[in-house]
Amino acid sequence: MTSVKYEKDSNNIAHLILDKDNAPANLMDIAFADDFAEAAAQLAKDNFDGVIIRSTKSTFFAGGDINMLFSTTKNDTKFVFDLCTRLKSSMRIIESCGKPVVACIAGAAMGGGWEIALCAHHRIAISNQPTARKIQLGLPEVTLGLLPGAGGVTRMVRLLGIQVAMPYLLKGKSFSPEQGIENGLIHSLVDNEGELLETATQWIKSNTNADETPASLVSGINAQPWDIKGYNIPNGVPKDKNVAISLPITPALIRRETHGTLPAPELIYATMIEGAQVDFDSACRIESRYFTELAVGQISKNIINTFWYNLKEVKASFIKSEVIEKIKFTHITILGAGLVGQQLAYHCAARGISVTVKDTNIERIKQVKNYSQKVLEKQIACGHISVDKAQRILELINSTSHCDDLIDSEFVIDTVCEIQCSEHESIQGVNGMLNKDITYRANISSLPITDLSQLTNASKNSIHMNFLPSINNMQVVEINCSENVSDSAITQCHNLVLQLNRIPVTGRTNQSSYTTRVMTAFVKEGIALIKDAHPASIENAAYLAGFSLGPLAMSDELSLSLLNRLGHLNNAHAESDSPNNHPAEIIINDMIKNSRLGKSDGAGFYNYGTSKQSDANKLLFEGLTHYNTENNDIPLNDIKERLLFIMVIETVSCIEEGVISSTADANVGAVYGIGFPQWTGGTLQFINQYGLQRFITRAEELRRLYGVRFQVPTLVNEMLNKNKFF
Repeated sequence: MTSVKYEKDSNNIAHLILDKDNAPANLMDIAFADDFAEAAAQLAKDNFDGVIIRSTKSTFFAGGDINMLFSTTKNDTKFVFDLCTRLKSSMRIIESCGKPVVACIAGAAMGGGWEIALCAHHRIAISNQPTARKIQLGLPEVTLGLLPGAGGVTRMVRLLGIQVAMPYLLKGKSFSPEQGIENGLIHSLVDNEGELLETATQWIKSNTNADETPASLVSGINAQPWDIKGYNIPNGVPKDKNVAISLPITPALIRRETHGTLPAPELIYATMIEGAQVDFDSACRIESRYFTELAVGQISKNIINTFWYNLKEVKASFIKSEVIEKIKFTHITILGAGLVGQQLAYHCAARGISVTVKDTNIERIKQVKNYSQKVLEKQIACGHISVDKAQRILELINSTSHCDDLIDSEFVIDTVCEIQCSEHESIQGVNGMLNKDITYRANISSLPITDLSQLTNASKNSIHMNFLPSINNMQVVEINCSENVSDSAITQCHNLVLQLNRIPVTGRTNQSSYTTRVMTAFVKEGIALIKDAHPASIENAAYLAGFSLGPLAMSDELSLSLLNRLGHLNNAHAESDSPNNHPAEIIINDMIKNSRLGKSDGAGFYNYGTSKQSDANKLLFEGLTHYNTENNDIPLNDIKERLLFIMVIETVSCIEEGVISSTADANVGAVYGIGFPQWTGGTLQFINQYGLQRFITRAEELRRLYGVRFQVPTLVNEMLNKNKFF
């Protein structure tokens, strides 16, 4: 066996040792399924007093074989279902052997690893506390468009009950060993691996029962609770009144978050409810069927492609040279104490980085610590952070109006508003304290980085960082590099972004940012649609397509004044260089003329009632219907695909022009940065799953019906001719 070793020790305890040959981690692949079945068969005919499941790797078990699952098609339906069935049969043999079974968890047990641990009667883990380990446990399959297919859903429901199990299954919530003690999924903690095996051995010896008759089975000792007569799922089954009352509500709550575009949460919930009404083995079959449906479906492929492969590629792609030292920054400067500066100061301090915020406006300077104080007070109230830790974070935040206070900075980020003259002034103000060793960055969407770098002493270290568009919600930082920027600067910028727990995407260009262009295309297409559909239909179509925010609502969040300044960035498919060719421009100019600039001004495409910052009473502006002079009412699918296609086409143009560096950067930047629907896997993966020829045909139809901006870029036709994909 190459993945599972079967041994017996002097205490007559059988050890199932998870140890995949020539691999850094254990993996639930075909070889493992074969070895696991062989080990279970050997266990079934052997004589022993207990079983210990343990691992020789730094992690307990890495999970399922993503490569295998990604390659499956609908033709592999039987193969996937049979693989699930085989794994569960092996687990069933182990947990019903009639002797104590202990899982010794010395590292992360996520996905399939946690499912293996769940088939034990007793789970012991090494504590995170003594050495600040990062052991995490849980079932994150939903984040990849899948569900736990090796008994995870069925066992978690039977151990915790339907309601308590929901966040672990529907959200993929992970937990530490200490939290496992609190929720009852971990039974005891030890400080090190030596204690782990010793504690497991002693527990088995103290619970070995010579009487092997069925009557001797004891829940949590030598049998699972659901194998004991009279067992009931905690807090009730679906037919019970306290559970039944929530059954109609939960699917609606799930759909409110997924917009009906992500099947995994809905099928997980179906597995939970249906499985809770039948016996254990029948519940496992239900789970296998739903897992198979998701595994061979296209949406899981889209999500895995971006959230697994592309994300890993993006995080690794910045390391340009092994000789470039990876710096851990300890002190950075932020220019500008506006909202972005305040947010960024908090996030730097929360990651242990000392930060100095420089601004000439004394009133804004006073707000820097106040912002962080309010955020931390909320976290303290929720129990997410201690008072002492909050105080340590606040102590890392300083503010000043003097350039002399910035001399020790290792990194400078400019967050001053996007007005070119202000940028010039802010940069020149600190130019004297910059030196060639400082990597200078600026949070600018519209000022080309080439122009910016000419203002500093360190043009080779000048990179544009675009924090999108609310630092609190968006995970992406877009990094745009001028042509002469050094590899060291790119790498160190990447290091800082990762240190801030954000995702870096990059491009080499002196033009506008990728995310700004694509987001602008989305918003302007939504505004243009006002001429062809009711405003409510536009927002609802965006929701049904999987966007978390409609284009009109997003426009209000950004403000039309900003959108108007950035209008020249989105002309790749206009008939000339003038932005006024876009059909949205007339509406934008008219709205600006009528002082309907957006949410911050209290009126935009929505009315915001008495509180301009609240969404509680916001309603679409009734005057928008006046722009649809011909009373057009285009099909719902056309609205959805105009919003999707315009962003995809703009992305391809950005690839052609070098605004974004790679397919991975484009997909990750779109989904994590500007809210492109998750089910698509990103703007370029959207083309792959749609089919290149079909995409070209549909885009041509949209071009004919709605305008030249839907013209397919040359690159798409070239890839079709070469039989390639993005």
